[in-house]
Amino acid sequence: MTHTTFPGAVRTVAALAALGAGTILPAQAANESRPLQAGTEYMVVVNHPNNLNVLDLKDNSVFKTCALPGAFGPGMVQIAPDRKTAYILNNRFGTIYGVRLDDCQVHFQAELSPAPEVRAKSIFSFALSVDGKEAYAVYNPTTLHKDHYEVGEPRLVVYDTAAGVDARPIRSFPAPRQVTMLQGAADGSLYMVGANIFKVDVHTGKRELALPIRDWQRPSYAPVDVLSVWPVQTPTRDFTLLYTTARFTDDKQDPATAEYLYGYLNVNLESGQTEARDFGPLTEIYFTGARSPKDPNIMFGLLHRLAKYDVRQQKLIGAAELEHTYYAVIPSTSGDRMYLTGTFNDVAIYDADTLAKLGNIELPGGDMSLGTAQVFIR
Repeated sequence: MTHTTFPGAVRTVAALAALGAGTILPAQAANESRPLQAGTEYMVVVNHPNNLNVLDLKDNSVFKTCALPGAFGPGMVQIAPDRKTAYILNNRFGTIYGVRLDDCQVHFQAELSPAPEVRAKSIFSFALSVDGKEAYAVYNPTTLHKDHYEVGEPRLVVYDTAAGVDARPIRSFPAPRQVTMLQGAADGSLYMVGANIFKVDVHTGKRELALPIRDWQRPSYAPVDVLSVWPVQTPTRDFTLLYTTARFTDDKQDPATAEYLYGYLNVNLESGQTEARDFGPLTEIYFTGARSPKDPNIMFGLLHRLAKYDVRQQKLIGAAELEHTYYAVIPSTSGDRMYLTGTFNDVAIYDADTLAKLGNIELPGGDMSLGTAQVFIR
């Protein structure tokens, strides 16, 4: 069997970005000049119409709301290492903004389109360097001719985050197609998720294979399928993606008798250690998963339910029914709580040990759609 795969579910999920757009309303700013407090745990998340919300996780409330420029979508957030700036891929996948969290001021802006006649979009793929001095994105350019469109080759672009509101690439390299996620590592390299997971030298553009996806050769297994959309910055510095696959019982590879499984691909951004491992039966669909910061043997999955697995036993050990679907599951820094984001305009909070619901945080404005939230301590 030829192992060729593409994170095909991404095509379905990306279509959801258009849902809930409706009438464009102004963003709803509140307490923009209110500074964050040292030692406090916060969450940052973007929602319609174009709000950057800072949530105080001590009392599970909306601490402040910044009005963002441009248009909404997708609302992908990365928090700078100094915890003072949120970088957001927004404006219909075409602009990266750097917003100071203490005063909501935009001090960095990079338009991905390199020329007026070129429309460039980044499909979720942007990240920061470990020191916060550079921002990375992979964009897909299309030249708009008078009578036709010309699709170009993807590019990895590098920006200086001190370049201000008219940032231009300081380096640029060819990139493979199908890239949808990036994360910066402690050694200064960049991990790039597409048909495979690559480790990239950001100074030369050279790529090496970190973990195979399309090219993963496992006897008796079907090709894996990966949904790579939500890049969560975890307390353990683990970059985790879910995969689904089938394990065949014999050389006939009959799908009717195969065992269908969930697993995870993991890169520890601090150590560079990689892991690929099955963790449970495929009984329902999850969009994202997260390992517990308290116990890496515990895995959570999320979509219609919040589910909890024992990785070594490959066993479901708990599940919570949800009031509606959520896209992204994010642990608190302690690992005691799980925050569920995406879809509507509420963040649900669950106890990580018991899966008991602890409450909701309602956001001002509309839905989060595909936005990625991040949890951090100032």
